[in-house]
Amino acid sequence: MFFLLGMSPGFYIPALTNLLSERGFDSMVVQWAWLCGPVAALVSPLCVGALADNRFSGEMVLGWICFIGSALLGGAFLALDLGCSAWVFLVLLFLSAIVSAPMWSILASISMAHLRMGEREFPLVRLGATFGWALAGLLTSYVLKADGSVVSGYAAAAIRLLGGFMALFLPPTPPPGRSRSWRTLLGLDAFRLLKERDHLVFFTVTALWSVPIAAFYMWAPKHLAELGDTKATATMALGQVSEVFAMLLMASMMTRFRVKSLLTLALVLSVLRYAFFAWSGMVGTRTGLLIGVSLHGFCYTFFFITAQLFLDRRVPVGMRSQAQGLLALFSGGIGTLMGTIIVRQLYDFTVVGEHGSWTTYWSILAAMIIMITIGFVALYRGVAPSDPSG
Repeated sequence: MFFLLGMSPGFYIPALTNLLSERGFDSMVVQWAWLCGPVAALVSPLCVGALADNRFSGEMVLGWICFIGSALLGGAFLALDLGCSAWVFLVLLFLSAIVSAPMWSILASISMAHLRMGEREFPLVRLGATFGWALAGLLTSYVLKADGSVVSGYAAAAIRLLGGFMALFLPPTPPPGRSRSWRTLLGLDAFRLLKERDHLVFFTVTALWSVPIAAFYMWAPKHLAELGDTKATATMALGQVSEVFAMLLMASMMTRFRVKSLLTLALVLSVLRYAFFAWSGMVGTRTGLLIGVSLHGFCYTFFFITAQLFLDRRVPVGMRSQAQGLLALFSGGIGTLMGTIIVRQLYDFTVVGEHGSWTTYWSILAAMIIMITIGFVALYRGVAPSDPSG
């Protein structure tokens, strides 16, 4: 299931900016396309997570999410293929995002409900998504030849449909809760987590970090293309190759290092990634971009997989799907929403407006992450080193 869910966005996400650019759309349309996911993450993960916690079996919720999301995603790219208005494409893409936003949090909750040793086994199971995304990138560039084609979107919709059928064969995961209150069913109980200092710092840093990170898939393929890379979608799959190694390391690192140490490491690596991007912009070669893209797997894994396991340890059983939904709200919702707007405006100013070009662009984003890292190290307390949950 992780393999299929990772494969679906792997077909079209890295290709999206170049696809829209080749069809003549400006950066504003690109921004709106990338805003669909963040806006959707503000709405549905908490509500759907609450349903999985209190009303319906997790595997049934996930299956229907995939079925409906597949139809809407396919419709969005069909509209683009038929030459419809950009707004028709954007509306259908947004509806698909609304439906699909809870997929990852629901699947993570299902997984950890059945794994006997979550810290060791979840990173290995989650590797399926990494392999799926990487394979999709290679297929898009080298088999489908669809780096700038709607075929990448059709492939994504087909794989998500297959994922819907696969979801129905997951282990039965009945709702652990029985609450019927509107507050609970809307997922608002999850906000109680913010009353604890470390949780508040963690979710705030997650949102802030997601601002500069929004530029990675949105504009790195564009930078690669400008430097002559005609297979940018496949190149971006280097991030998933490194993610394989990061996932294998996570199985042992979660039992040896504190949560704070792993999260800090992810932030530091994120600074290095954009520093290499800036260097690539300065020298005019792809070398720095290739190194930076290869660091993506470590940045993502050490932060978000650590975060998911951290929440599974620290949150009551009846709220775990909602907690994962809250993570999606702060990262893929609030943070990425702000980030998509900010990094597009920064792109227009530095690259399109030629105020420093790509070097200045990536350097500013690296500086933002440095400030976020300092704030996290100073404010996050954690627990004693003997307790891995801190």
